Order: sequence, then C-alpha cells, then structure tokens
Amino acid sequence: MTTPHPNPLPQAGEGEGANHPVTPLPAADTRQPTLLLTLTAALIGIFAFLQVYSVQAILPLLLRDLHASVVQVGATVGATVLGVALMSPCMGVMSDAVGRKPLIVGSVAFMGMPTALIYFANDIAMLTALRFLQGVAVPGITVVTIAYIGEEFRGRGVTRMMSMYVAGTVLGGFLGRFVLGHLTEYMPWRHVYLLMGGVNLAGSVLVAAALPVSRHFVANTRIAHSVQTLASHLRNRSLLAACALGFCVLFTLVGGFTYVNLYLAAAPYHFSPAQLGNLFAVYLLGVVITPLAGRAIPALGYQRSILLAMLMSLTGVLLTLLPAAWMIIVALAVLSSGVFIAQSATISFIATRVQTGRSLASGLYYMAYYSGGFVGAWLCGWAYTHGGWPATVAALVAAQLLGMWIVAKGLPGSAAMRTT
Repeated sequence: MTTPHPNPLPQAGEGEGANHPVTPLPAADTRQPTLLLTLTAALIGIFAFLQVYSVQAILPLLLRDLHASVVQVGATVGATVLGVALMSPCMGVMSDAVGRKPLIVGSVAFMGMPTALIYFANDIAMLTALRFLQGVAVPGITVVTIAYIGEEFRGRGVTRMMSMYVAGTVLGGFLGRFVLGHLTEYMPWRHVYLLMGGVNLAGSVLVAAALPVSRHFVANTRIAHSVQTLASHLRNRSLLAACALGFCVLFTLVGGFTYVNLYLAAAPYHFSPAQLGNLFAVYLLGVVITPLAGRAIPALGYQRSILLAMLMSLTGVLLTLLPAAWMIIVALAVLSSGVFIAQSATISFIATRVQTGRSLASGLYYMAYYSGGFVGAWLCGWAYTHGGWPATVAALVAAQLLGMWIVAKGLPGSAAMRTT
C-alpha cells in the first residue's frame, strides 16, 4: 500500500527503465507558484472542459437540423463522458511512459480537431462519434495535469495550483454552454464549433509557451511495472476511498443539475430554455470560492475539508426543496460550490499522497468519477420519473451521505497536511 510521505519522489522502479541505473532526483521545488503559472493552470482547466458539456446548449437545434430523436441527441452528451471514463486509466499509463507536458499540450491541440470537424457533421451518428473523440482527449489534460502538479510542487503550492486548475475547469464547463448558446444567435452552430476548434488549437500554443517542462518526471516504459503499479493502487485503501468519493461527487452534480431543469420547467415555475441555461451561471461562484477554499485545505487537512464541503453540498441539495425559485437558485449555488471544493480537495489528496504511478492513480479516479456521472443520470432519472423532484433529492442525499461515510472511514484523519 502506498503511504503518505512529506516529500514524495518517484521510487526506484517507477521512473527508470529496466537497464537504467537509479538516479536520485532533486527534491521538488517548495517555492510558491508564480501568478503566470497559476493562471496557466486555470487556462488548462478551461480548455479541458470547454467542450465536454457545450452541446447541451443546442440540443433543440440538433433535434431540428439533424432530424434526430431525444435519445439520440442525449447520446451526444453521454458520448463525451463515456470517452473520458474509458480513456482515463489508459492515459495514466501513457503519461507515466512518455511524460507530462507533451501530453497536456498535445491533448489540448487534439481536442480542437474533432471540435472543428463537427462543422462537417451532417447526421447525428457523425456528431456522436466526434463528441466521443472530444471525450478521448480530455484525460490527456485532466489526468496528466494532476500528476504534473503533484510532481512539481509541494504543500501549499499543490493546493494553490490544484485550486486554480479546478476553478478553470468550472469556468470552462460554464463557458462551453454559455458561448455556444449565445453565438448560435449570430451564426450556425456548425460555424461556432469550427471557431471553438480554432480556439483550442490556439490554446495549445499558449500552454506550450507558459507551462514549464517537467523537472521531476522520469519515464517508465515497462508495461509489467505498470501492471504492478495498478495492483498496488487497487490495494491502496485511501486511493480507493478517493475514487469512491469521486463517484459520489459527480453523481450529485450530474443528477442534480440534469433534473432540476425539468423541475423548474414545469409548474409552477415555467422556466424558459434561456432561463434554464442561465442556471449554470451559479458555476461561476465556484471559480471564486474554490481558490479561496484551497488556502484553508492545508490547515484543516483533507478529511475535514472534504467533509465540510460535502456538508455544504448536502445543505444545498436539501434547500432545493424550498418553494421560491430564487431560493432554489441559491441552493444550487451552495450545492455546486460544495461539490467543487470537495473535488479540489480530493484530487489534491491524490496528488500529494500517491508517490508511484501518479497518472495511473489519477486515471482510476477519473474513471470512477465519470462513472458516477453516468449512474447519477440514470438513477436520478428513475427517481424523477417515479417520485418527481423530492425523490430525486432523496437519491442525491443518499449519495452525499455515502460519500461522507467513505471520507470518514477511508481517508486519513490528520488535522493538517504537511507543507514541506
């Protein structure tokens, strides 16, 4: 089992090939990341999630233009999430073999290709396939960035970088829906995707210029060792707890923010599609709160931070039962902020507590995380069909309570994290 260490380094056998001697690595830099570097982390997060849920803004247009069914256009959302879940563990192994920065930059650029090719999508099948390829690109950004941050920084530097990265993912998820939805008022949706593909390609150039080359990565090209590392991870109780927690986190976010739209579109609220789209503006609160919370995580420790964050999101879930629409919107802001803080603390925990095969560990986490999104969409849909929003809230509360139990039993309960 992998154990915490105040100054984790790649261990002998993780980083060197079979015929290479063990070379001691310098201790990771304990200096605080610069403003440029923290902004770069946020930018990487934006490009990671700019396309993941963007299609949600134009589902009615796809129904009309591609003569598709509701199930078919819904699959364009699920295809991307499926690509992320399936590719995440594979990307962990690949990253441990070929490096961090090349995969991050390459994945941001690759994301632009299927995005731009959506311009040529003339049927729902082609669009769904391209959306799947968008999802395949995401782990090359998310999984590898977590490993990069865990190797290059220590203590408070990890939490600062990780918090800015997560804030960027939140902003990217919002901007994808917002930009696509608003630009389609001025140009066809295919043209918008062509433009957004160009933005991704330009973003890869910016990331290549601003992100420093890894100083503490040593390649591991041995497949047998990767299998051994996987077996070690599967025996790591803390890592498995973090993966199970991630399952509960995205279960809550996807289940809650999918079916609250149906709830608010019905009587007595009668929200219009535009008003429903504006609901995701509550994500922006997470852009502010997540970096601020990142400063408190080192003092509180991971277990306490995550428990408080989940208590916050649980409170938000329950507050959605209040009758007034503005109260529900406030509740959704509380819910999403708690989820984003829990996500930031959890991936920071993985980055600092896993010393070998960091990318593979991150890949396992994201596979569990996105699987939770799939299950949340299905189970909350069943709950909403049979019991409306109150039944959906019950399912979300159960997921939150399960997550809190996992944190209490599976994550170390130290009062504060090490900073050196």
